[in-house]
Amino acid sequence: MEQLSLFDAAPQEKPAAGPLASRLRPETLDEYVGQQHLIGPGRPLRQLIERDHVTSMIFWGPPGVGKTTLARIIAHSTKAEFVEFSAVTSGIKEVKEVMARAEENRRMGRRTLLFADEIHRFNKAQQDAFLPWVERGSITLIGATTENPSFEINSALLSRCKVFILKPLTEDDLLGLLQRAVTDPRGFGGTRLTVREDQLRAIARFAAGDARTALGTLEMAVLNGEMDGSGAVTVTDAVLADCMNRRSLLYDKNGEEHYNLISALHKSMRNSDPDAAVYWLCRMLDGGEEPLYIARRLIRFASEDVGLADPDALPMAVAVYQACHFLGLPECDVHLTHAVVYLAMAPKSNALYMACEHAKKDVQLSPAEPVPLQIRNAPTDLMRQADYGKGYQYAHDTAEKLTRMHCLPDSLQGRRYYQPTEQGREAAVKQRLEEILRWKAGED
Repeated sequence: MEQLSLFDAAPQEKPAAGPLASRLRPETLDEYVGQQHLIGPGRPLRQLIERDHVTSMIFWGPPGVGKTTLARIIAHSTKAEFVEFSAVTSGIKEVKEVMARAEENRRMGRRTLLFADEIHRFNKAQQDAFLPWVERGSITLIGATTENPSFEINSALLSRCKVFILKPLTEDDLLGLLQRAVTDPRGFGGTRLTVREDQLRAIARFAAGDARTALGTLEMAVLNGEMDGSGAVTVTDAVLADCMNRRSLLYDKNGEEHYNLISALHKSMRNSDPDAAVYWLCRMLDGGEEPLYIARRLIRFASEDVGLADPDALPMAVAVYQACHFLGLPECDVHLTHAVVYLAMAPKSNALYMACEHAKKDVQLSPAEPVPLQIRNAPTDLMRQADYGKGYQYAHDTAEKLTRMHCLPDSLQGRRYYQPTEQGREAAVKQRLEEILRWKAGED
């Protein structure tokens, strides 16, 4: 007996070929899901599209939020000729050929809308090739990118484009999209399918704002669902759990999200929030971050944000770096957690960081004054004859182990860079420094 496939029950019920996300791609603004801050009734972008007054623009947002779809909707609604361009398959020669056709269209009174998906992948030369044609009005450029345009798009080109930020889809947005996928003939509307709303909501939550992930997970769950003899399909909890067993969290070790996550880790520790800090640490490790990179950042944090409030923080961070170097993943995750929790709970002081920054500023802005004679090195007779080291006072020769000798250049006398706090053990350092300053001022 020939086994039934999922869509064999009724030939007319077979959905169109292609992945579910492609079959359900919206063709109008009314079908488009999410981004109501851009294309909701009366919003500026919607009005530009509906009036066919589209100018060059960049769509910036995470994967699966509708950047390419929105560009294609604009293409369908505009009177301009639409050209889709790929950074992977196109070089400068192809750019020039497209621009030549666009210029010919302009002379004949026709506009050309050029869509550059993943525009951040275009190199500098390719981006520069767009610029004169955008300035001349030969093309209307629409770029889509998951990377921060400030870092990835040439400033000259970026200044001629309006940047629209697309947000991750909400759980309700994705739930509505999944419900439509179940009923729409382009999706599973022609299939005898049983899937509960709580299962759809679980998929929406799992997808974390990404429509492609949501639709792909639903499709996998349906294709692996239990089928009875009539061809009806039921999505079971066990199958759904398998389909959601692993999620590729958004993380690009060379892109903006890399810096967003290390920033989140750093600021959670600074805010003495060990739970948030451990979460962001695990997000980075799950995304494939090199543990030694994280360990290096913890060493920096130990001095920048803890400092002498807990002098043990720095050797502990260095020890954790060594542990990560010895063991590597997966074993070293607990060592990183050790350091992250310790640093989050340590008393905080940025006095060392501020001292360094203030001193660097004086170095950069002040004249490069000579070292005072009394603290110059004098290894030769000639140097001693030139008064190198004259007036030097050896602190160990005094009962107090202190002298009133000046060590800063004359123009910087009295400058205070290190301002200790009263946090943790730095309080004792502050007390000691105040005693030294009073003695040097002759108050004791």
